[in-house]
Amino acid sequence: MAFNTKVDVADTELEANEAVADAGDVTLEDEALVEAESDADEDNEEMDEEADESEDSLTYSNGVIEKIVAMATREVPHVLGMKGNLMHFVQEQFGAENLTKGVTVEVTDDNRVIVNISVIIEYGAYAPAIFDDVKARVTERLAAMTGLEVAGVNLRIEDVITPEEYEHRTSQHE
Repeated sequence: MAFNTKVDVADTELEANEAVADAGDVTLEDEALVEAESDADEDNEEMDEEADESEDSLTYSNGVIEKIVAMATREVPHVLGMKGNLMHFVQEQFGAENLTKGVTVEVTDDNRVIVNISVIIEYGAYAPAIFDDVKARVTERLAAMTGLEVAGVNLRIEDVITPEEYEHRTSQHE
């Protein structure tokens, strides 16, 4: 699922609406001024229509958002790795490294992102502190790189192992 981040230009419409509202309160002495403002309003409306026809958009695929989240999560101390699903396991067996493993994203109606992350953490580390660090890092990276706001972060601890055990597991898969 992809989503758009669009910027609408509404200031010109607001000014045009204010001019029309002000025009209703005009006395007969100001009719020539009102006609001149009406002509200007029509020109503004034509420009608004042209702007509407050529709306620009910036779209991120979910894969890009997932990759940013996964890379940010791996930067957090005591996060040893990510835990993916069966598809990720099969891809790894064929030698493909999947950088989005362990991450899914959902986009809300207001274009905010809910992030779901599954991780393997270091034995002995304090999980609530890891959660706070992951949440802060992911929120900061997504905002800095995409401008998107994070609506929520769901962190699932899939396993707790020693760094040595994790190294042993990953070296076996290579």
